[in-house]
Amino acid sequence: MSLILEGVSKVMNGQTHIYPTDLTLQSGTMNVLLGPTSSGKTSLMRLMAGLDVPNTGKVIWNGTDVTGMRVQDRGVAMVYQQFINYPSMTVYDNIASPMRLLRQSADQIDAAVRKAADLMQLSPFLDRKPLELSGGQQQRCALARALVKDAGLVLLDEPLANLDYKLREELRAEIPKIFEEAGSIFVYATTEPEEALLLGGNTAAVWEGTITQFDKTPIVYRKPVNATTARVFSDPPMNFLTVQKTGTRFDFGDGQSIIAATGAFAGLADGSYIAGFRPNHLKLEKPGPDALAFTGKLTVTEITGSETFIHLDHHGENWVGLVHGVKDLPIGSDLAVYLDQSHVYIFAQDGTSIAPASYATAA
Repeated sequence: MSLILEGVSKVMNGQTHIYPTDLTLQSGTMNVLLGPTSSGKTSLMRLMAGLDVPNTGKVIWNGTDVTGMRVQDRGVAMVYQQFINYPSMTVYDNIASPMRLLRQSADQIDAAVRKAADLMQLSPFLDRKPLELSGGQQQRCALARALVKDAGLVLLDEPLANLDYKLREELRAEIPKIFEEAGSIFVYATTEPEEALLLGGNTAAVWEGTITQFDKTPIVYRKPVNATTARVFSDPPMNFLTVQKTGTRFDFGDGQSIIAATGAFAGLADGSYIAGFRPNHLKLEKPGPDALAFTGKLTVTEITGSETFIHLDHHGENWVGLVHGVKDLPIGSDLAVYLDQSHVYIFAQDGTSIAPASYATAA
């Protein structure tokens, strides 16, 4: 089983939502569409499902061109962040509705409904109507209906956003296993890099209607092919600064940190490059004798409980660091921060990746 997008694009009211895109998804895989709001994730899913017809290109399902086929004629299940249930039906009947349309036996339906309801912690509410449930319970009802549909293609558009933390964590672990065991192609859209890492599988980084990289999730995270992918797969976004290579040395920023151009950096031509590093790699204590050192003006701190976000103005560049512990730091002061060289990515001026961070070589 496979889903192939061949050069599909989507233009609406003169605005390009999806630029020509190629993508191949295989049976039994989990595939995450990761990108910010309005990056094109939902538009891609609508093309996959058949809710929209591409302006160019083809959608091929199991070797058959289904570009013009109606969504109801395809084996697709889709769940949105904004849950959709039948208000006049009980929870049981909502979950059972796809199986009844397929004229499956009463025993098959009952067994599948109760299994899905148990997984979604809905068993005590099967006789209730959706409007008698909480928002999270209504979303779980929609998810349960997708579970029993036994669809070849399952599209989940930020489906866990309205659930409480504990249930969200449980379902992140359980739902992919269920669909993968069924051999379905599982597509999950999210704005959260952490969620993509937790789900695993494959990740497509989506930015302004373009898939910038598609590969196994750890590879996309550790070895981004360009600065855009690195920005997408970092929350807060990756920090950047201009560096200059001259002879055998790298000059970071305004000369605060200069290192020897060794290893992957040694063969680079002299000139300007872009260095990138993730917020969690910025430290308040020097991690080693060869660490890069910078000074920036502290503009904001945000305490999350066990961690603190620090916002710095580094010569006009806005940097964010994520450090452990609760930090009481004076706003407006100059703050020294440090960075291990092994966590630095180097990009060309056009954003193309030249040298991944050295820790990425184990991916």
